[in-house]
Amino acid sequence: MTALAAQLRRLLPSGLRLDRVWAAILAILAALALVDPVQAQASAVFALEALASTAPYLVASIAIAAYAGATGADALVAKAFSGRIAGMVVLAALFGGLSPFCSCGVIPLIAALMAMGVPLAPVMAFWLASPVIDPAQFVLTAGTIGTEFAVAKTLAAVGLGLFGGFGTLWLSRAGFLADPLRPGVGNGGCGGAKMRNPKPPVWAFWHEPARVAKFRAEALKATLFLTKWLMLAFLLESLMLVWLPAETVAAAVGGEGVLPIVIATLVGVPAYLNGYAALPLVSGLMTQGMAPGAGLAFLVAGGVSSLPAAIAVFALVKRPVFALYLGFALSGSLMAGLIFQAVQ
Repeated sequence: MTALAAQLRRLLPSGLRLDRVWAAILAILAALALVDPVQAQASAVFALEALASTAPYLVASIAIAAYAGATGADALVAKAFSGRIAGMVVLAALFGGLSPFCSCGVIPLIAALMAMGVPLAPVMAFWLASPVIDPAQFVLTAGTIGTEFAVAKTLAAVGLGLFGGFGTLWLSRAGFLADPLRPGVGNGGCGGAKMRNPKPPVWAFWHEPARVAKFRAEALKATLFLTKWLMLAFLLESLMLVWLPAETVAAAVGGEGVLPIVIATLVGVPAYLNGYAALPLVSGLMTQGMAPGAGLAFLVAGGVSSLPAAIAVFALVKRPVFALYLGFALSGSLMAGLIFQAVQ
């Protein structure tokens, strides 16, 4: 795949450089076209449709981030989060458990928050809690598996957010996790809330050509960055849905005891399984004897850190923060499953 991407770069006109992410996307589609043209077309359509469905969140977050940068309001956002990060972690975890974002849909919002200088701890809390459940999924979970399970999943989402948020806060105060964003991704956000020189924001920025230019530049940079990474994530998602059917993944976590909970967590972290599609599968396995804790661990782990979402996270933050994100997802999902199984 790397050789194919390099070959695509060489085919470009002299002086025109192809971004490595777009090169990877083209290489995947080219390889698919050679071995399975029908799947190549289906994957491309799937990725474009998924990107279109995410577009409202994408456009909103890009506009907010660009507007904040152009007006100078990003300094106010960063200042608002200083001095009370612990409270913001709690609010972020609670809000995350009620928000309607999926694991990939939350990425644009997180990128905007971190670019505006919001500390990593509340961002991590929201990031972890948000994809696990939403109001509509709560109702569907209650109807499919039971109200007790739906409540447990909601508590797991909030608990995971608190666990990750306060864990990140502790590490940040200990001197770790400074400057979590990758180079070129925004200009703010660290555990200690980087504070810029406060200046009064210019809300009507369109009267100043320099600020208009900054708005356009920030919007374009964010659009190109998020579009390429989400496109790659959705493309890989389409292949996982075809080559790794949900039924196969769910069947691997059947059984009783502690071991199935551990397996469910390990399988759920990398495997994509749509939260809505997973519910009837997990419900059926639980009817056949699957441990409730394993079902909860699988749903939580799969929701918060599926492979497409993990790729998008990897694009935003440096490797230590990415490893921390996966660590919280893995350990938090395992603890949720074990606790739920213990109280049954």
